[in-house]
Amino acid sequence: MRRLAARGAAGDAGEVAAPAAGGSDSAQARSPSPWRLIDLGAIWNTGVFLPAAAWNGASSGVERRRLNEAKKLSSVQKVQLKRLKVTRPRGLGNREWGRVPRMARQPAPPWVHAAFLLCLLSLGGAIEIPMDPSIQNELTQPPTITKQSVKDHIVDPRDNILIECEAKGNPAPSFHWTRNSRFFNIAKDPRVSMRRRSGTLVIDFRSGGRPEEYEGEYQCFARNKFGTALSNRIRLQVSKSPLWPKENLDPVVVQEGAPLTLQCNPPPGLPSPVIFWMSSSMEPIAQDKRVSQGHNGDLYFSNVMLQDMQTDYSCNARFHFTHTIQQKNPFTLKVLTNHPYNDSSLRNHPDMYSARGVAERTPSFMYPQGTASSQMVLRGMDLLLECIASGVPTPDIAWYKKGGDLPSDKAKFENFNKALRITNVSEEDSGEYFCLASNKMGSIRHTISVRVKAAPYWLDEPKNLILAPGEDGRLVCRANGNPKPTVQWMVNGEPLQSAPPNPNREVAGDTIIFRDTQISSRAVYQCNTSNEHGYLLANAFVSVLDVPPRMLSPRNQLIRVILYNRTRLDCPFFGSPIPTLRWFKNGQGSNLDGGNYHVYENGSLEIKMIRKEDQGIYTCVATNILGKAENQVRLEVKDPTRIYRMPEDQVAKRGTTVQLECRVKHDPSLKLTVSWLKDDEPLYIGNRMKKEDDSLTIFGVAERDQGSYTCVASTELDQDLAKAYLTVLADQATPTNRLAALPKGRPDRPRDLELTDLAERSVRLTWIPGDDNNSPITDYVVQFEEDQFQPGVWHDHSKYPGSVNSAVLRLSPYVNYQFRVIAINEVGSSHPSLPSERYRTSGAPPESNPGDVKGEGTRKNNMEITWTPMNATSAFGPNLRYIVKWRRRETREAWNNVTVWGSRYVVGQTPVYVPYEIRVQAENDFGKGPEPESVIGYSGEDYPRAAPTEVKVRVVNSTAINLQWNRVYPDTVQGQLREYRAYYWRESSLLKNLWVSQKRQQASFPGDRLRGVVSRLFPYSNYKLEMVVVNGRGDGPRSETKEFTTPEGVPSAPRRFRVRQPNLETINLEWDHPEHPNGIMLGYTLKYVAFNGTKVGKQIVENFSPNQTKFVVQRTDPVSRYRFTLSARTQVGSGEAVTEESPAPPNEAYTNNQADIATQGWFIGLMCAIALLVLILLIVCFIKRSRGGKYPVREKKDVPLGPEDPKEEDGSFDYSDEDNKPLQGSQTSLDGTIKQQESDDSLVDYGEGGEGQFNEDGSFIGQYTVKKDKDETEGNESSEATSPVNAIYSLA
Repeated sequence: MRRLAARGAAGDAGEVAAPAAGGSDSAQARSPSPWRLIDLGAIWNTGVFLPAAAWNGASSGVERRRLNEAKKLSSVQKVQLKRLKVTRPRGLGNREWGRVPRMARQPAPPWVHAAFLLCLLSLGGAIEIPMDPSIQNELTQPPTITKQSVKDHIVDPRDNILIECEAKGNPAPSFHWTRNSRFFNIAKDPRVSMRRRSGTLVIDFRSGGRPEEYEGEYQCFARNKFGTALSNRIRLQVSKSPLWPKENLDPVVVQEGAPLTLQCNPPPGLPSPVIFWMSSSMEPIAQDKRVSQGHNGDLYFSNVMLQDMQTDYSCNARFHFTHTIQQKNPFTLKVLTNHPYNDSSLRNHPDMYSARGVAERTPSFMYPQGTASSQMVLRGMDLLLECIASGVPTPDIAWYKKGGDLPSDKAKFENFNKALRITNVSEEDSGEYFCLASNKMGSIRHTISVRVKAAPYWLDEPKNLILAPGEDGRLVCRANGNPKPTVQWMVNGEPLQSAPPNPNREVAGDTIIFRDTQISSRAVYQCNTSNEHGYLLANAFVSVLDVPPRMLSPRNQLIRVILYNRTRLDCPFFGSPIPTLRWFKNGQGSNLDGGNYHVYENGSLEIKMIRKEDQGIYTCVATNILGKAENQVRLEVKDPTRIYRMPEDQVAKRGTTVQLECRVKHDPSLKLTVSWLKDDEPLYIGNRMKKEDDSLTIFGVAERDQGSYTCVASTELDQDLAKAYLTVLADQATPTNRLAALPKGRPDRPRDLELTDLAERSVRLTWIPGDDNNSPITDYVVQFEEDQFQPGVWHDHSKYPGSVNSAVLRLSPYVNYQFRVIAINEVGSSHPSLPSERYRTSGAPPESNPGDVKGEGTRKNNMEITWTPMNATSAFGPNLRYIVKWRRRETREAWNNVTVWGSRYVVGQTPVYVPYEIRVQAENDFGKGPEPESVIGYSGEDYPRAAPTEVKVRVVNSTAINLQWNRVYPDTVQGQLREYRAYYWRESSLLKNLWVSQKRQQASFPGDRLRGVVSRLFPYSNYKLEMVVVNGRGDGPRSETKEFTTPEGVPSAPRRFRVRQPNLETINLEWDHPEHPNGIMLGYTLKYVAFNGTKVGKQIVENFSPNQTKFVVQRTDPVSRYRFTLSARTQVGSGEAVTEESPAPPNEAYTNNQADIATQGWFIGLMCAIALLVLILLIVCFIKRSRGGKYPVREKKDVPLGPEDPKEEDGSFDYSDEDNKPLQGSQTSLDGTIKQQESDDSLVDYGEGGEGQFNEDGSFIGQYTVKKDKDETEGNESSEATSPVNAIYSLA
């Protein structure tokens, strides 16, 4: 016995406790679980296991006692009669079951009822027997075929032949074979052997021999002393791959536009070879709507074009077993044409045929011939219908079924719509189909009458039958087919008519009835049902067992379970006759059933709610007339694991220490493990954390520590958890008042909770607040706990201001409430108050229904109805359940309804995407909820059945096209129309030798639209496009492929444009060709301009050939920079341009720094002061000169201005007293010449080496700056002043 870990057939097993160490799981009665079992047969669905063959240990005395009591109603049979009222036998059809109540109403003695019912009990399906060696050695079993070769067994002639036949039985069966219905003596043929412990034949050809000599029909016989089982008749054939006959093929002469058929006629092989067409150079023949291969292997040309001469055509046959390919001599075509030039541009011409002078023709069928034909197909096979038509232009093929639609879930189109394949054909697929071939010249159709026949298929396959002595049973062999198959019974491989007579056996057509079976009735029966299209052979044995009860589970198991949980104790057993099972506690008392105990039909004992007094030793006793067996299980009740001091929400400052408490109470005999989660993920305990048994301490709290912390206390049987939230605050300023200076803390817990004003739906809760610990209480949270749905779990009920200490609480019916209160201030939450006394409200019908009701299909033939389940406070009563109703929308059909205890229900066998009205109503033991409103749901979607038609493509420009199509019929969408979708790909570029990516792209057009735009295409390219309809299930079939060509566009930017300046005289330009030419390149355009600061020179334009990728620019100005703009161009125009600039001169950085200094305020003030002083000095000099005095400046003429060399690198600074040299500071013209001074009246003697002149009004003009070149004149550079005076005037 063991605790169940899964839901049993009779009900939920509740919480599961692990078995004690050393315990092992055993087979659970009734449930078909995947334990270590073997399939022998079954008779009843109560979960009582019966062995598969007679028990050899039964003594003759026991047999005589069983015979004497065969006509009596045993206590076991009475139990079976009682169970039959509530339980349906396994494997029983509706008709058989329907007869039972009518028989029960007949005024007949009870033993007549029992005999009839026991006959029905014997019709159960297969049972499972445990793989216990001690049981297996005792239980006998007739042979059962477990593995065999296929009926049509084709073998490779190069390998050894293997014909499989394996069987099981006890004792182990022996094997022999027949070949062509005659005994096959294996010992006489040295090449033939049989595998050990198996009937598999091995025919070895390593020493010679021809495999063809062993072809024929083989059948295997597996035999032991309880019967003989037969395999299917296995037809052995050797694979054949004959050579292609040699032939010389003359060139095929055909007029352009005429139809053509190239026949393949492959050599007959076994199995038939796979046919495909290639050229003699092993290139596949491209197939499309015009040229395609038929199912018979021939290659059909709806109309021949001149380009078909460019290759030859060879038919190839690939043989499966030999892995060889045989090639037929190739056909060559000679096409007679009125347009001898094969201009490739005409292939994309909108009217290619008229452009080539080919006359247009109405369609005609190439295959099949005529206007009507017929075809027969077997049920379960694939039906392939084919129509290939000729015509100019190439016809389109469409398929229809007279009087109905094509089966959307099974039909698919192949070979460019020329073939219709219907998979897994059934009888309803018979009828008349027709294909319609049409082009703009007309249409023609061909009708195919399809007849569906059927090889035999099972309706009721005979199953192994296991009976106790004296019981009744029957074998049923029911099959159907077209024509109706005949049924032949055999026993142990011999016809039943020639078998020894058995008075306990009666044959009634497809049924054998056994009455009062005895040990001698054991045998293996064969049912062979056949018609002209095939046969079915099934083995079913009849085994008679007489076995006393036996327990299947280990003895004295230990089961541990948590207090107040539900558990189920299993006691798997078997016996024949079916034993009765009873339970006892502590070896005394009456049978356990009723009250807190419930015994299921399979013998399992359920304890609905475990209490302490339920602990003890439980004994199960199985009894039949042959004896009894018992087993014991010890049940231990453990206390639940509970966190009685939970971690509380805390608010902590950064850098402080926080402690989260988690104190746990658990059963001391169980091992407790306490772990922590942070934000629902396992918490890593680092150096800053310390984990103890009852707390978690965090030192030096940081911002990353903020979050939720969950304490998880678990044992091997259960667990409990509690959560708290830690908030981390940043450092705050020093308090400014006395109250803020006091330490603040969380409030103390409220106390003395009291319930008053008790009413059916309300109660007043009053409490006494605790100390606020220097932080005012802002809120109170009232929580409640109920002990029925989630005992021990507290939920928030309501929230009240901190000034309130009494509140009226609204309550729900049928809840046993208990309340507590939590106080909150800015620091955190208090500990919860002690719970109040409990208050139970009375029950009532639900006042609401579940929300979020939806109906959606998860498969094409179902609809899943889901809703949000109601919680404990909205249940309002015990045994909450939901009444689910549905019916098709806008119909007057009756509502379907079902009662569900979960939150979903799946409606099966629905049509595809049909609207339904849905209602979900809550109900408990007090009544139903309000009448729900209807919600519209839909059954599952299937893939769309049709593709958009009349797809038209109009090229808008080089990168975009307009699409237009006809909408599909709504009934072909089979779901919600999400969008029309275009799949398109770039087939090639019109530029030679340009590789393109053929990756498929898509464009979506949501909703029911009839047109759209596809953009971002590549210019000058060939594209292909297909349209599909998309619903919630996926894509539908694809439309006819459309081809279009985009015109030329502008090219993309040249790649890797590089500007290099090797010296001050030249600039080198280099670039690479554009990544996307988008047309035929005509060349490149280069535009460049010189600039210096804000001054810009004249723009220069250069044009280059498409092959040129380099250019050298000769600088006319060594100081200015250049800006270059380069673009490529086609016939359409110039494309995207790329711009680069020449490098900056080396000393430009210095100029920028000096400009930055010159804009500083302190520098401007200093320069103004120095200028004022110089001005005063000049005025004094002028006054003295005007008085006739001589100002002695000649001695200072040659004094240098500073430690720097007066001659700079640019050669502009000169203090020579030679009169014929240009004045320092004289301005240079744009052409480089020196401007002559307007007067020779110099004041060289009056400055520190500077030169000047008087103006017309007698004022002095002095130049104290260094010489400026052309760049300086334009404001780009400035030489450093050699004195403060010079610096002043250099800024002027």
